[in-house]
Amino acid sequence: MALAESRGALIISADSRQIYRRFDIGTAKPTVAERARVPHRGIDIIDPSERYSAARWARETRAWLAEAHATNRPVIVVGGTGFYLRALTDPLSEAPVLDPVRRAALERVLATTSTDALRRWCTNLDPERAHLGRTQLIRSVETAMLAGERLSDLHRRHAEESRMSDIQSRAGAIRARYLVVDPGVRLASRIEQRYDAMVAEGWPDEVATLAKDVDASAPAWKASGYAVMREVVAGRMSGRDARERVIIETRQYAKRQRTWFRHQLDAAVTTRIDPDDREADTLVNDWWEGRTDP
Repeated sequence: MALAESRGALIISADSRQIYRRFDIGTAKPTVAERARVPHRGIDIIDPSERYSAARWARETRAWLAEAHATNRPVIVVGGTGFYLRALTDPLSEAPVLDPVRRAALERVLATTSTDALRRWCTNLDPERAHLGRTQLIRSVETAMLAGERLSDLHRRHAEESRMSDIQSRAGAIRARYLVVDPGVRLASRIEQRYDAMVAEGWPDEVATLAKDVDASAPAWKASGYAVMREVVAGRMSGRDARERVIIETRQYAKRQRTWFRHQLDAAVTTRIDPDDREADTLVNDWWEGRTDP
């Protein structure tokens, strides 16, 4: 926010859950006041029951980039959904369209399946994607079972097709420099503090209101922590147990994000900073000006 405000930049959210309207507190969206200070895109763009893909986000982001460039406004893409970033800088084909009735039936089964069990399914169906997070595991299993093809094979085939069509791929290429902000061991306590702050802000009340008219199968409910908070609202889990569960899940997710950023970003154009470093502001400005060595 500070960087965007000082540079007159547009922020594009690369967060796969902030796209949903009304799911505000649990996804830690920027506040109305913050969005008044700095223009944002990629937030509140679809209803909770709608589906959204990384490829669609990349298409819409390209349009937002063009809009910003037309007015000479710089852009900062912010967020932790690595697959969105990859879809923008290394375009993927759209995933196959799956039969909605069969998919809904399968999703009801997968929704009650543990992540460990999903990982075992994926190990058999699409082993290259078995290390990913729960949402990606579900998508991999769905694609393998309903489309009869592995998602990893589809992505690989598209990559080959893109290489064969060099003109098309070069025309759509987006070059980026990356700033990874990581407080190191202090992240664990920050996660705890953020959970407490979201509950104090009214997260349980938000979930209670959403549960009245958002179908239990809506994709938006897959946002981290919402399934647990629904159990609290329904009286099936204590606040103490919910706090422990969400914090553990969030730490696990943060670990996967760190692994992705460590292995998937080009080290030659990636700068890492500790936000608590006294020189953090200077390092960020140097990164913006292209003066920071990775």
